[in-house]
Amino acid sequence: MPVKFRAPRGTKDILPDDIAEWRLVEETFRQWCSRYGYREIRTPTFEDMGLFERTVGETSDIVQKQMFAVMPYGSRHPVGEEERWILRPEGTAPVARALLEHGLLQQSPLVKVFYIAPIFRYERPQAGRLRQHHQCGVEAIGSPSPLLDVEVISLGFDFLSSVGAGGFVINLNSIGCLNENCRPRYRQALISFLQSRERELCEDCQRRLYTNPLRVLDCKEEKCREIVKDAPISVDFLCGECGEHFDAVRKGLDGLGISYELNGRLVRGLDYYTRTVFEFVHPKLGAQSTILGGGRYDGLIEELGGNPTPGVGFGCGIERVLLVREANLQPKTTDATVDVFIAVAADIARDAALKLLYELRRAGIRADCDYLARSLKAQMRYADKLGARFVLILGDEELRENAVTVRDMQRSEQRKEPIDKVVESLSALVANNS
Repeated sequence: MPVKFRAPRGTKDILPDDIAEWRLVEETFRQWCSRYGYREIRTPTFEDMGLFERTVGETSDIVQKQMFAVMPYGSRHPVGEEERWILRPEGTAPVARALLEHGLLQQSPLVKVFYIAPIFRYERPQAGRLRQHHQCGVEAIGSPSPLLDVEVISLGFDFLSSVGAGGFVINLNSIGCLNENCRPRYRQALISFLQSRERELCEDCQRRLYTNPLRVLDCKEEKCREIVKDAPISVDFLCGECGEHFDAVRKGLDGLGISYELNGRLVRGLDYYTRTVFEFVHPKLGAQSTILGGGRYDGLIEELGGNPTPGVGFGCGIERVLLVREANLQPKTTDATVDVFIAVAADIARDAALKLLYELRRAGIRADCDYLARSLKAQMRYADKLGARFVLILGDEELRENAVTVRDMQRSEQRKEPIDKVVESLSALVANNS
């Protein structure tokens, strides 16, 4: 019988067999964030469109092409001019909004948080690029210190290295600040360079040339990438403060032994970035080579109505991490679904099995039983499929003796044990096995 419905194009189901690896990545990220002093934050899946128009940039691809609008059922239009909701297309702006709204930036001079969340962008689906993907990220808001940039980059380095996603290259650049002797000067030099080849640029880049020329450097069209190879680079136009900041970032990374490559044409795709920008790129990913990226955003909080407050962070695509993880570094968590399976060898034992199942679960033991009235042999096969370490067999004989047969599936051994003692003994065995 044909399937009537499938997952929307550009999305993927995460099936039970995949969850162990997902949990490994997520828990490894949580552990490293904890070591670095970051606390978890969760924001709504949808936000006001104006949040991203104001921070990401009205001329960015995200705002121009990639946002999903959220509408009430039965309506062909968004909910209203004051409530234009969209699914979250990136993680930093919602976090900044939440910290500002709830006064967390007034409670502490430096706030360090992390998130793990689904991200939505209307893009052409391909390997490493989905319309719904999952992202883990960190934000450190409150300090202009270049050492905080170093900390954020080193956290990304440690996380990817320990989760088995090594082999990446860190691209590093500084795009300066809005001081008239810094990025505006570079912007004009870039426009002057690109004007001579304007007609050769793709349609999008011809539009970007005068509205946001730095976006041309981020274009994925091969023709545009070839043109910008000879374009001026941002580090040659940094003001004194931005130059000192970038030198300190490089010195800090050198001191930690974290290698990187300078990429003068790296700008990232969001308007809120200032000074340091970086990307971790991986050769296994082909065109979608960025596995983790971020930078400093010293004007973002002020743009949202807060006091001038510097910040720095990164976002990392979990699906891309899974694509490059080394096959020999499998999750340490067991594939077992349960610790104990109760096999019922006689219908009369079902009530006793249900009570024992309840007691096992109350004791913290993962337990299950048969609900399909299968044969004992079929139940044993199913228990093996679930990865159960122990099978408890209940039948006529066991009920008469007020006992249960305990079979150790790893050792192929079995014994009888009083039914009122088995939960206690298995609790110790399961704990040791874990």
